[in-house]
Amino acid sequence: MKILICSDGTAPAESAIRLGGLLAGSLRAQTTLLGITENPADERSLRDALEGQAQSLRAENVFPEVVVHAGEPVRQILKQTSTTTYNLVVIGSRKREATGRYWRSRRTYEVIKAIQPAVLVAIGDCKRLKRFLVCTGGKEFIGQAVQLTGKLAAAVEASVTLLHVMAEPPAIYADLVSMEEDVDRLLESRSELGRNLLQQKKELERIGVSAEVRVRHGIVIDQVFEEVREGDYDLIVTGTSQARGLLRHYIMGDLTRSILNRANSPVLVARGGPPKPGRTLWKAIKGLFAGR
Repeated sequence: MKILICSDGTAPAESAIRLGGLLAGSLRAQTTLLGITENPADERSLRDALEGQAQSLRAENVFPEVVVHAGEPVRQILKQTSTTTYNLVVIGSRKREATGRYWRSRRTYEVIKAIQPAVLVAIGDCKRLKRFLVCTGGKEFIGQAVQLTGKLAAAVEASVTLLHVMAEPPAIYADLVSMEEDVDRLLESRSELGRNLLQQKKELERIGVSAEVRVRHGIVIDQVFEEVREGDYDLIVTGTSQARGLLRHYIMGDLTRSILNRANSPVLVARGGPPKPGRTLWKAIKGLFAGR
């Protein structure tokens, strides 16, 4: 596995280095420490700071390659991930607002939407990685999310909870709610939800990861953070879907954005697969001409 840890020498970057080092050491991952400054005159001082950060990683048996670039940060991260294939990119993020659509630096969201690898946003002072929460609401990305989460969890010996939140149905469907909250009964059912959750749970257990399923009803974002508070999780896993068309970028839905806004612990944003063949822009154009 290859991990890219991004740093600009600020306090949020220190969190990214600690978190990235924790994973890289357990995974024995090939690691790059990328320093970015917008002022070329600061390259020397940034490199000196990164060498100190690299030394702290070496103490944890992580031996990173140190790379320093000057320029616009999002563009430089995109350039680095375009020339070298990484499985995971770790970035820091500070909270700037508590209202509106974006509570953190806009660059946090821009990086997530622009680059191909999964993005781990280092939030808070993470000192352990023992309990992971996977939000399983999206079908486009969940398969890859579970696979990546499983690899990380196996490396650090963490347990994984698969959480599915459903809208609160009318009172007349109380029996349906009861069945869904009875997880064992749900997993044994022939429903699509039950089959999917059971498959994900088995996939994690197959690689030696302790996994459980939780089902909640209500407003999704509220229920996610209620579960986070009750379960004392160290990492939240959510996702993005790949945009359809000729341009490669990712669409970050309202749930992922809201989780990033409110989280006080690290958030892993997993990636969706390629769009279905019949929905690409080229296919749509061909269809228009074929109908003439």
